[in-house]
Amino acid sequence: MTGRAERITALLRERFAPARVEVVDESARHAGHAGARPEGETHFAVTVVAEAFRGRGRLARSRAVHEALGAEFAGGLHALSLTLRAPGEPGAE
Repeated sequence: MTGRAERITALLRERFAPARVEVVDESARHAGHAGARPEGETHFAVTVVAEAFRGRGRLARSRAVHEALGAEFAGGLHALSLTLRAPGEPGAE
């Protein structure tokens, strides 16, 4: 069985063809918080650098990622900390 981080990475690669994608499971830091589960895989920090984000505002970028990961949210994903950049933007390196 594939872990959620690997599924998220694959979905983001498929949808956005990113130059860079990083998915870090931060669930342990959120133990006891809303949406946290003992088995983890509920809270992730995600960084995506993709040309698909060029010319799109922060909210549009976030909505696109949430849409791409809809099935994961339906299956227990609770929260994402997102850093979404187009190549060449500050923080894209």
